[in-house]
Amino acid sequence: MREFPTVRPRRRRRTGALRALVREHRLDVASLIHPLFVVHGSGVRREIASMPGVHQLSVDAALDREVDEIVALGIRAVLLFGLPATKDAVGSENYAEDGIVQQALHRIRERAPDLLRLTDVCCCEYTSHGHCGILSGETVDNDATLEVLGQVAVSHARAGADIVAPSGMMDGMVLSIRDSLDDAGWNDVGILSYAVKYASAFYGPFREAADSAPAFGDRHEYQMDPANVREALLEASLDEAEGADLLMVKPALAYLDVVRAVRERSTLPLVCYNVSGEYAMVKAAARAGWIDERRVVMEALTGMRRAGADAIITYHAKDVARWLEEEA
Repeated sequence: MREFPTVRPRRRRRTGALRALVREHRLDVASLIHPLFVVHGSGVRREIASMPGVHQLSVDAALDREVDEIVALGIRAVLLFGLPATKDAVGSENYAEDGIVQQALHRIRERAPDLLRLTDVCCCEYTSHGHCGILSGETVDNDATLEVLGQVAVSHARAGADIVAPSGMMDGMVLSIRDSLDDAGWNDVGILSYAVKYASAFYGPFREAADSAPAFGDRHEYQMDPANVREALLEASLDEAEGADLLMVKPALAYLDVVRAVRERSTLPLVCYNVSGEYAMVKAAARAGWIDERRVVMEALTGMRRAGADAIITYHAKDVARWLEEEA
């Protein structure tokens, strides 16, 4: 019997070139989607206190500079969130022809026509009560909300959206939006469904960024219980059957098992959202000198790819693009 093992996996780890040669999963800039927060006003580039490096941007030169930087880094897709000038019970600016997201879509399409434009389709940023739909008393009326979501999706398509992304976790939202888009002649506009969206504590900084905290109660009535996986598979299968072009799992880091489970059940492209709380924790720990930000971010996002995500929505997108370029 031989004294030493004949199989030595360490041989493949000996140099950086060897490790790169046998690497099983890779991050690439084409898989990154950069979120943008757009606001009314002039010359606004307002950093979000809980999300260092992320800004609210006015639809003028401030947005132009951000778009130019994104394009120069090779990032190919952005996801737009809008902060309205005024809010009301139904979120009227959400589907207004001159709404803030509609203005941003027109400007981005003119400045960077090849940049893929995704839009969040929900009511929470636009309603005075901050919930993700139309209220009946203090309960979100699912079916009344579907009509509004269809109007929003058509308005975004008309302004230049390539893909609309409904995020409110309303039953039947994908089918309703697909019918609305098709009836209005926007057959080629895709739907990225927030098919699996949990009622998560990791969304806290986003609610500052988008001014979208509910005025009362919470969103557990329509977002998913963090304990459930089988329900996630049901939600994903329903949205796929209703005509979703892509599926999303949100959040990412605490739900990689869900990303894997959905990946194994569906052949649709799968996106995960590296959400604001995940971003803020990394930034805070890095600023305190407790972690190596670059290594932690690259490790976390690689884990999302390893779990089965084809694309990642992340506030780290610009940094990751720079780091990937340095490694090339």
